[in-house]
Amino acid sequence: MNTTPLAWVNGSDAPEKPSLDIGFMALSDCASVVVAATQGFAQQHGLTLNLKRQGSWASLRDKLASGELDAAHCLYGLVYALHLGIGGVPASPMAVLMGLNQNAQAINLSPALQRQGVTSPEALALRVHQAGAPLTFAQTFPTGTHAMWLYYWLASQCIHPLHDVRSVVVPPAQMAAHIQAGRIDGFCAGEPWSAAAVAQGQGFTLATSQSIWPDHPEKVLASARAFAEQYPNSARALVKAVLAASRFIEQSPENRRSTAQLLCGSAYLDTPLENIEPRLLGDYEDGLGHRWHDRHGLRLFDQGRANLPYLSDGMWFMTQFRRWGLLREDPDYLGVAQQVQQLALYRDAATAVDVPCPDSAMRSSLLIDGTCWDGSDPYGYARSFRLHALGEPPAARTGL
Repeated sequence: MNTTPLAWVNGSDAPEKPSLDIGFMALSDCASVVVAATQGFAQQHGLTLNLKRQGSWASLRDKLASGELDAAHCLYGLVYALHLGIGGVPASPMAVLMGLNQNAQAINLSPALQRQGVTSPEALALRVHQAGAPLTFAQTFPTGTHAMWLYYWLASQCIHPLHDVRSVVVPPAQMAAHIQAGRIDGFCAGEPWSAAAVAQGQGFTLATSQSIWPDHPEKVLASARAFAEQYPNSARALVKAVLAASRFIEQSPENRRSTAQLLCGSAYLDTPLENIEPRLLGDYEDGLGHRWHDRHGLRLFDQGRANLPYLSDGMWFMTQFRRWGLLREDPDYLGVAQQVQQLALYRDAATAVDVPCPDSAMRSSLLIDGTCWDGSDPYGYARSFRLHALGEPPAARTGL
């Protein structure tokens, strides 16, 4: 691994705070943060990154808001919920420093449903609409990406996620145990926990998140806005380090494999390599006998396209909060995104480490239900869906 001179850190670009506490959850998409901290990339930019594994997204949220964590590997939607004061916590100005990845989450169903022949979207919709106790689905955080992918996918199958099923919160690493105990009928979570459930015989993967939205936004590197404003050089150096690590991981399949080997350690994901490596490489087995290489698998870099904090990505999560009643009123979608997404800081950091930046901070995407999202009309987009909760009180979401 090449190193660069450190003379510049003694000048005006020196990190104001050279030792940073960085939160992460045990998920494959924390890879670039772990690699940056442990493989010399942070040191090249004058930083020491102290990794702090968290047991739940709620814990990570609270520590990020309080400043106990300087920055974190974070759910996109969690950042916006915290910024807007959704979920019973005070609004706290937040910053998205960069995107960490796209794709690579999944919706799994239980062995019990598999035995009943519920192995397709059509069979699930039929089962849900039959009389009887509603099915229970778990996601990882009420305003997180997994809740939004689960809700969006269910709605695309004419299943109302707030009325036709129960939705509960379970930490990602505990999904398979809850399936095995019969507490939940399915879940949406990040890897490697979907793959791990399949490997343990605890059900099958019914849909990937990239089948809902190819190259969708997922985790971000986030901080309180006060951190980015008080320590701009540290924030910029952090983005440089993580960008360099992201580029390194995607330089070759061998680098992805070595990253999987690193992640399986007890300090990080603490799970067997075979649960991590295949889907990190884009190789999927769904537990129903199907195998494929997914061309929209985990993207940590993609020549910087996975990392720009697009304004339209942040706006999309707010449209879904409005759609499902988590926001009672429409926010200033573009204005809020411009506050949260740290585009200028990101572009400075990317330019410094020779990572190309897309010209536009908006992008256009076609989702599973045929809707196109480009950020041009968030108010209309939030109201364009047949299934929604506009005007309805948010459904109760309790943990198990």
